[in-house]
Amino acid sequence: MSLGAYGTLCTEVYDLTKPVGQSIGGDLEYYKERLRTCRGRILKAMCGSGRLLIPLAEAGLAVDGIDESPQMLASCQGRCEERGLTPRLFQGKLQELSLSCLYEAIIVPAGSFLLIEDREESVDVLRRFHDHLMPGGRLILDLEMPDLQSLKTGSTGMSTFPHPDGTVITMESRTVEADLFRQVVVTHLRYEKWRQGSLVASELQRLALRWFGIEEFRMLLENTGFSKVTVSADYEYGRAPSHHRQIFTYEANRN
Repeated sequence: MSLGAYGTLCTEVYDLTKPVGQSIGGDLEYYKERLRTCRGRILKAMCGSGRLLIPLAEAGLAVDGIDESPQMLASCQGRCEERGLTPRLFQGKLQELSLSCLYEAIIVPAGSFLLIEDREESVDVLRRFHDHLMPGGRLILDLEMPDLQSLKTGSTGMSTFPHPDGTVITMESRTVEADLFRQVVVTHLRYEKWRQGSLVASELQRLALRWFGIEEFRMLLENTGFSKVTVSADYEYGRAPSHHRQIFTYEANRN
């Protein structure tokens, strides 16, 4: 049994539920459109196992990827090799981001930025993003608000994921902390892998999500040196957010 952010069983579930090229709410189409004029390199931060990185690369964009999880990167690498793609993939924390390349765009889709639990670390990551962009380069990232149900401590859930090889992975979730003051919700996840009725692997995951107010995050971007900040709702560029259940996509430039 292991404890970590994205371990082996978590990655297997991610691969089953988020296959390469799957668009969630229109995010793939949105990022393709917003990036189509890019001629320089793009950094896909928190790239996971390649759901979006691979189709962006297949569209002819020069995409690098970085992720903290070696399991996720191994899956991404294998999927890229199957398709004859050779993107540069880096393993590491965004809090320690220090690459030799300056990027025309850095993207963080799917609300992944919320996985940075500490607020000061979030601010530091924004500074590092800024420093890794070429002048005029763009940062594009998604944020979302928590579901009200997730803010009820003790809330539980159970999901089952059949694998083509005949094994089954179950995932049990429990909300253990919902701190409105710190704007953090923490969920504990237990993964169990079963084969013919026998438990063959298990894994624990602590999943913390930090959310931000719409104007709060705009101010953070401006305070870390970004300009021309726009916020769009539900992958419609220029559509103003109107309620908390929408996806908020920020776009900002380095001067």
